[in-house]
Amino acid sequence: MTRTVNLPGGTALPLIGFGTWQLGSKTAYESVRAALEIGYRHIDTATLYKNEADVGKAVRDSGVDREQVFITTKLRPQDARQARRTLESSLRMLDTGYVDLWLIHWPTGREELVSTWQELLSAKDAGLARNVGVSNYSPALIDLLTEATGRQPAVNQIPWSPAQHDPALLEEHSRRGVVVEGYSGLKNTDLRDPVLTEIARRHGATPAQVVLRWHLEHDIVVLPRSARRERVAANFDLEGLDLTKEDVTAIDNLARR
Repeated sequence: MTRTVNLPGGTALPLIGFGTWQLGSKTAYESVRAALEIGYRHIDTATLYKNEADVGKAVRDSGVDREQVFITTKLRPQDARQARRTLESSLRMLDTGYVDLWLIHWPTGREELVSTWQELLSAKDAGLARNVGVSNYSPALIDLLTEATGRQPAVNQIPWSPAQHDPALLEEHSRRGVVVEGYSGLKNTDLRDPVLTEIARRHGATPAQVVLRWHLEHDIVVLPRSARRERVAANFDLEGLDLTKEDVTAIDNLARR
């Protein structure tokens, strides 16, 4: 059973997602097919990645019911002035009538911050995106959007890893009811760190599995990406891995070194 976190509207967001950044056409298709076969039900793509059509085809060919797969795509800031048209293009390529989450990939220029957010809200109201959010935004920018429109982002997708662990920033999001999705958690971690290798040894796991499980202990959504099926499977196989409180604290403390 995939662990989920509930978004404000009640949608269940799987805590383990499959990332597709830098996966080219054929690789994206094959990797997403493998991920869905292994049990992933959350796929993360973006206009910037240029693989939405491959992701959509993989979902379609997988035989998994579209309603069972949580699909995220993202709007590039330079497309802000044709946001709706960009989303409609994404939907055509993904071959679906809606995405489960549409994010602004990173902040636009100051003068377009609110109008772009209004475009996302309008797409949500039209049923084209079930949930909308942001990526690479600060709590102050999230507040600016919320104060201007009365509606806040459901999610903020930001870089997160043991070295970047910031309890105060997590608390800022939690207080606002904004779910944190962490990206590049493995890329930004030294998986040979003795703290991680020792915890992994004790649990009969890999350091990568330990890092991903640590994210889940903090209710942070993870988006691991790999083109190798065995690694795609290992990144998903976290249920039997029970970190102790001491393990979690030791990993938290890597940020202070």
